[in-house]
Amino acid sequence: MYGQLLAYALMGVGVLILLGHYLKLLFTKDFKTRYDYINMHEINLLWYGFVLVLSGIALYINTVVTETTWLWFFVRIFVSGMMAMIIGVVVQNVLKFYYPFFIEKRLKKLRYSPRLSPDGRKMKLLSEEEEDVYLDEGMQAEENAFSVDYDVWIDEISGFTKIEKYNGRLHALQCDECNYQTLKVEREEIIQEASEVEEGELMKYYVCGYCGHKQRKSFKIAKLRAGEGASA
Repeated sequence: MYGQLLAYALMGVGVLILLGHYLKLLFTKDFKTRYDYINMHEINLLWYGFVLVLSGIALYINTVVTETTWLWFFVRIFVSGMMAMIIGVVVQNVLKFYYPFFIEKRLKKLRYSPRLSPDGRKMKLLSEEEEDVYLDEGMQAEENAFSVDYDVWIDEISGFTKIEKYNGRLHALQCDECNYQTLKVEREEIIQEASEVEEGELMKYYVCGYCGHKQRKSFKIAKLRAGEGASA
């Protein structure tokens, strides 16, 4: 009886976690807020909810048969535990190596879906060149270092602007070796500082979290505007 109650409790908490997550997405209307929430919490919440539900099911199965010997009791515990672990490993790998592809598509859609101004008009997403007018020197320096990426949306009629900040290192890329989306930036190194007369060079070093493959890629750093070097 106590085992069944505990099993119901585990499954109930797991279902509440999953239900709460999807209700949060349903009632979060702001695209950027939803983007950040999915990006930071979705995989972990899905994993926690699944583990609790799976643990509750495994426990419940072992409470169905009440009359048994101690030997068969421990055999059932061992077998159900092993089955739960196998299923858990499979689901964990799916969430870690396959699910990020699905998340990335959703995040791109959220990031580039047209924003609405307070007046209800669709706003325009500015290009990299156009947005510099609306970014201060610190923001531009962050973008030049590829640590942060800013999106600037503007209502061309009222002039209302909205600036959204995205972490340039946050997303994993697809590994050329194993094809999983597990390639992340390990470190960055400025090979050549940018000046007013020539561009700089930034080297990013990547490591795959699945197969360990390493690679590096060079990025250009925009020239400094007149007076930027002196003020720095």
